[in-house]
Amino acid sequence: MALLEYELRGKVALLTLNRPEAMNALGEMGDGDEVAAVCSKVNDDPHVRCVVLTGAGRAFSAGGNVKAMQARSGAFGGSGVELREHYRKGIHRIVRAIYNLEVPSIAAVNGAAIGLGCDVACMTDIRLASDDARFGVTFLKLGLIPGDGGAWLLPKTIGMSRAAELLFTGDVIDAATAAAWGLVSKVVPKASLMDEAMALANRIAEQPTHALRIAKALLKNGQSASYETLMEMSAAAQAISHLTEDHAEGVNALLEKRPPKFAD
Repeated sequence: MALLEYELRGKVALLTLNRPEAMNALGEMGDGDEVAAVCSKVNDDPHVRCVVLTGAGRAFSAGGNVKAMQARSGAFGGSGVELREHYRKGIHRIVRAIYNLEVPSIAAVNGAAIGLGCDVACMTDIRLASDDARFGVTFLKLGLIPGDGGAWLLPKTIGMSRAAELLFTGDVIDAATAAAWGLVSKVVPKASLMDEAMALANRIAEQPTHALRIAKALLKNGQSASYETLMEMSAAAQAISHLTEDHAEGVNALLEKRPPKFAD
């Protein structure tokens, strides 16, 4: 059974973590390759304009497979050198692939998002949560640290103070707290989560492909680039955008007071 199911719904790619019997635990051998392949498929398809990532069953993802950790098997087995390579070629490939999606991405968090699962959700651009969702970065309770890049991303998402509190205590917070902290944009009833996520994705997918992907790249680069560097990037990207058919269509549609019809 595939870990990550891919379904194309119009211009939106629905990606579903599909290991419900294990609460979508991650870290089996080959997980990184599979997720990277699916995300590469998205990036290579110019017709895809948005991604929705969710989990099958009652959880988004419970994180790393604790039973495999206990048994020191699979991706959590071997020598120190082997474990390092398992992280670099497995878990790191999962989070890198999701973070490096070229189109906007939405996490529809349908239940527990713990440890690696919480960090995977944070790799997306926008997060919606069901009202029974829970979030935690509980690595320290297992005698571990965030080995997946979460220590870099979480402070950027909710600020250093909140990130430190969440990591150092190992607390698990509910969806309402996650919204108050800025970890998620919106909390909705569980029954309507996917409808809300798909509606948002479809609004995003109305935008022109070229400009949408560049806008995402600018937002991401703006988190680390200097102001002057980003200004130069913006000027170059805007110059290219001015020469596209989508720009001409957008201007004409505005002046003609009609909805734009961007190229597929």
